[in-house]
Amino acid sequence: MYKNTNCFHLAIPCGDLEKAKKFYSETLGCRLDNAAQEWVDVDFWGNELTLHASEQKLKNERHDVDMGNVSVPHFGVHLSRKDFDTLKQRLKNNGTKYYDEPYLRFKGTKYEQETFFVKDPNENILEIKTLTANSD
Repeated sequence: MYKNTNCFHLAIPCGDLEKAKKFYSETLGCRLDNAAQEWVDVDFWGNELTLHASEQKLKNERHDVDMGNVSVPHFGVHLSRKDFDTLKQRLKNNGTKYYDEPYLRFKGTKYEQETFFVKDPNENILEIKTLTANSD
C-alpha cells in the first residue's frame, strides 16, 4: 500500500467506522485498505492512518499560534500546490465546511504556507497545507 518505507503511522479513534471511511475516501479522496470490521487503514498521502471504531473522541483545545488559534491535537499533511488546490476544489464540490478557512501563515517569509483545517466525522482535526515557495 505504501511506496515509502519512511512513511508515518498514526492510529486514532474514528467513531462510526462507516462514516469515517466515507469521509476519508469520498470527501478527501484517500485510498482505503483492508476489510476489518473494527478498523481501516487509510493511505493518507503516502502515510498510514489507521482509523479504529470507537465511542471515544480526542479532546482538543485552541492554542494561540502565530496568526490565530490552532487546535491541538491535530494532524495533517504538506501537499504540492497542485494537490492542495485539487483537494480544496474537491471539498468545495462536496460542500465540506472548513473548521478553519484557508489562510496564509508566515507571510513574506521562506516558511509562507497556505493552510486550512477540517474536522472528520469524529471531530479529529486535520490540517492541510502547502508551502507557497514550493509550488510544484
